[in-house]
Amino acid sequence: MQLRRQSRPVGLLLALASLAVAAGPYFPPPDSQGGWRTLKDRDSVLKTTGIDLGRLDQAFEYAQRSSQHGGLLVVRHGYLVYEKYYGKGSRMANPTMASVGKAYVSIASGIMLAEFKDKFPEGLDTKVFNERYLPEALPLDDPAKAEIRLGHLLGMGAGLRGDGVNAGFVNGEPSVKFESAPRPAAPLSQDMAALRIPMWTKPGGGYSYASGSPHVASIVLRHVTGKEVRDYLDDKLAKPMGWGTWGWQNHQGATPLDHNPGGGGVAVHSTDALRFGYLLVQKGQWNGKQLVPADYIDLCSKPSQYQPHAPYSLMFEVNQDGHVAGAPRDAYFKSGAGGFGIYVIPSLDMVIYKMAGGDPQYDPAATGIPQSYSYYDGKRDNWKPSPHTQFNDGPIGVDDGVRRVLEMVVASVVR
Repeated sequence: MQLRRQSRPVGLLLALASLAVAAGPYFPPPDSQGGWRTLKDRDSVLKTTGIDLGRLDQAFEYAQRSSQHGGLLVVRHGYLVYEKYYGKGSRMANPTMASVGKAYVSIASGIMLAEFKDKFPEGLDTKVFNERYLPEALPLDDPAKAEIRLGHLLGMGAGLRGDGVNAGFVNGEPSVKFESAPRPAAPLSQDMAALRIPMWTKPGGGYSYASGSPHVASIVLRHVTGKEVRDYLDDKLAKPMGWGTWGWQNHQGATPLDHNPGGGGVAVHSTDALRFGYLLVQKGQWNGKQLVPADYIDLCSKPSQYQPHAPYSLMFEVNQDGHVAGAPRDAYFKSGAGGFGIYVIPSLDMVIYKMAGGDPQYDPAATGIPQSYSYYDGKRDNWKPSPHTQFNDGPIGVDDGVRRVLEMVVASVVR
């Protein structure tokens, strides 16, 4: 009898363990089928996820002061614990997320390297300014470009001159302050404008934020896969994961673009931006399928050999040096003009999406995706950034806003 009494709880524990293994990690169904799981009240959020929603309200209030439109969404342990919007921000909106699109180009490149491994025997070390990958770049306008590797392009280390009057950094210190670039005698096509960006240093010799770098990577992807980056990701991520309507910027002002700009412009629903980040937390695995190579995601999450000059990996800002003091060292994220940010924090099992932007980014003409803002009350039409300290010393900068929201959301985890 004693043996039988002991065997019953052991059997029950084994059965429960088997159920847990069978259940596996949680993956949200598409929004059309119920979407992310949620919790009913603040107490259940605190008990299940350890998050104090009052602190997230503070982060949301701060975020509202950093952009004209937007929202704040937080997922922890697979629960959508926070979702609030302001201005034209909405779950159904499809604003262009500016440079956040660079992260999508990087992940698309990681998928491509695995699918077309025979065409990239050296992986990220592959030199791409040649007949095989970029025939239109020949003859090279600078012989140094022959040494640019795919990893250099994705790590902002190709040596291409940065955007605007950006600075070039060497070993973490600003080394070169770029002057405004002269306009070419004849306007260049979208691709050639990226391929003809002047070099400011040798490949691997410094960091400069050049949006042309990921665009060149997207040209390589287009040649190898036969698809625009948006269409490639639609097959590889959007359909398997159940994204809603999404697209990519296809106009620059009134000018139609020939190709998806690799430097930015992805336009997804806010809850699908979370799915993208959650895929990274899950090391590229989604519902039993490995959609992105786990080893590529590992490279995205930590300092890169292709970029030793700045806390930057393969199109993500990484925090292993602790420069974002209030965030874990394993946090990594991508920001975009207008204040957008997608954040991944593996140690907290957390994904954050800071929706942001101004009127031009919410203009449906930018993407060709129909939008209705019937819910918008017009109160932020004349919005201006508010001072970010008690001393009124200026508006919240984009980078400051992105990093501070990260720290504030992390601070909401109280247990």
